[in-house]
Amino acid sequence: MKNDIKLLDIVALTVDLPKVNLWRGQVGTVVEILAEGKAYEVEFSDRDGRTYESVGLRPQQIMLLH
Repeated sequence: MKNDIKLLDIVALTVDLPKVNLWRGQVGTVVEILAEGKAYEVEFSDRDGRTYESVGLRPQQIMLLH
């Protein structure tokens, strides 16, 4: 499977992450590519652009939004 996620792409969670208060469908921005694309640092921000969570995620935990 080819992974097309790049830096600054907009992604949505495909899983709930209750330990960090993030839920399936929440939208974030890829801010770093980790382990040669095997993981991504995704930043979640409020409507004013303030980051409320930044978390490392595996490709199967996110979906690229077009």
